[in-house]
Amino acid sequence: MIKVHLSRIMGEKRISIAELSRMTGLHRNGITKLYNEDTDGIKFDTLDKICESLNVSVQDIIEHVTNAKESTGEGR
Repeated sequence: MIKVHLSRIMGEKRISIAELSRMTGLHRNGITKLYNEDTDGIKFDTLDKICESLNVSVQDIIEHVTNAKESTGEGR
């Protein structure tokens, strides 16, 4: 599973969705979906703009977490 840590990072930096939208030029709806982890993908260009604007790395924003079923062998 992929976890998106955008909400945590924005909270730590006290940056709103509207402010990140202004900083990156990205649409608020797209940022909101990432913020709420309600998306099925992200373009590299979008990720690059967010990383540059927040001064973070890709690894800070997205993380791969092993699914419990996969790690225990269940569901196979």
